[in-house]
Amino acid sequence: MTDVLRRGRTSLTAGFLAQGVAFALLVTRIPAIQDRYGVSDALLPAFLAAVPILAGVGSVATERLVKRVRPSGLLRWSQPVVLLALLGVGAGDRMLELAVSLAAFGLAVGVLDASMNMLGVSLQRSYGRSIMLSFHAAYSLGGIVGASLAWAGAHWHLELWVSYLPVVLVLLPAVLVGSRWYVDDRGAVPVAEEKGGDGQAVVFKWLLPLCLVMTVAYIGDSTVSNWSAKYLQDVLGSSEQMATVPYNVYMVTTLLGRAIGDLGVRRLGAVAVVRGGALVAAGGFAVVAAAPGAWVGMLGFTLLGLGLCVLVPQTFAAAGRLFPGASDAAVARLNVFNYVGFLIGSPLVGALGDLWSYRGAMLVPMVLVLVTLVYARSFAPQPDRYGGGHERPRTADVGRGSNGL
Repeated sequence: MTDVLRRGRTSLTAGFLAQGVAFALLVTRIPAIQDRYGVSDALLPAFLAAVPILAGVGSVATERLVKRVRPSGLLRWSQPVVLLALLGVGAGDRMLELAVSLAAFGLAVGVLDASMNMLGVSLQRSYGRSIMLSFHAAYSLGGIVGASLAWAGAHWHLELWVSYLPVVLVLLPAVLVGSRWYVDDRGAVPVAEEKGGDGQAVVFKWLLPLCLVMTVAYIGDSTVSNWSAKYLQDVLGSSEQMATVPYNVYMVTTLLGRAIGDLGVRRLGAVAVVRGGALVAAGGFAVVAAAPGAWVGMLGFTLLGLGLCVLVPQTFAAAGRLFPGASDAAVARLNVFNYVGFLIGSPLVGALGDLWSYRGAMLVPMVLVLVTLVYARSFAPQPDRYGGGHERPRTADVGRGSNGL
């Protein structure tokens, strides 16, 4: 069983890495995609908004699909669709082809994100200790790799399909082969709970605090990804070259924070790690807003990476603990708020920056991140809702089939 879990963890980590590469290759080449298809500045926001909206639809659909198909099966086939859709974006030349490719990418990403995190939550339950941050660390690493490949493609003025094709040719067979070892832990809770005992339906009022934290985390993340370069250049007076640095620093510190985050959860507990992350992130926004120059601004974005990086993985893990007999449904619903935060964050900061000031706009996500402190107790191990008031048994204490599925 240990070997099964280890292979499952390794293959899922590779899946997170591949998704990080694919997503970064798409979002970092948006200007090139706009030029290739002749998308106007007025029309571009509609295309960009369509992807997270359709991803939300895909995540909602996943909640129903997992009643018939295991999360591993959904991940096994959604990941190739994402990669092929990425290639379609790079290879097409008509607006209709772009729309179809982005629609396929968005829907498949919603299924992929939800099913990946379902498997991550169930594997963590099987391990009996925090490992969720390590999966998201792999995603961050993939984002760094993808952004680097995108930079190389732009530097050498390569056609989009030339940049994307080698990546797809490497990742597509890799994820298909690796998917053989995905582990569905459907035996991680007693059978009576899995079939839906009293309280095993996903009660939204219990999930709502985690949904709010997820939204806030992605508002913060989208603020950095969409506005860090502009803020450093236009507000803090940096050079154009230096303005590209904060997002890279943010990604690197996100990777480092997630790489060591599981150890922090094991030693200090999820509540302490989430509270610490929220305080560090809020401090990062405060430093960015008050920064007298570019170097201090980059320090703020560094703190943001270290603070925000723990919130999303721990939110998924908390949903699994809150509904151990319905964790797939809880993760699918929670995942929708990933896209809600992404849709809100960039327009919110942009509107406030135009109406007020960009320094003032940075204080809004700071306040929102601090709201996490109010709901930090939602990340604590959950008492048994079926009576007894004690912790649920670890997966290792629950009988399972020999195949681990």
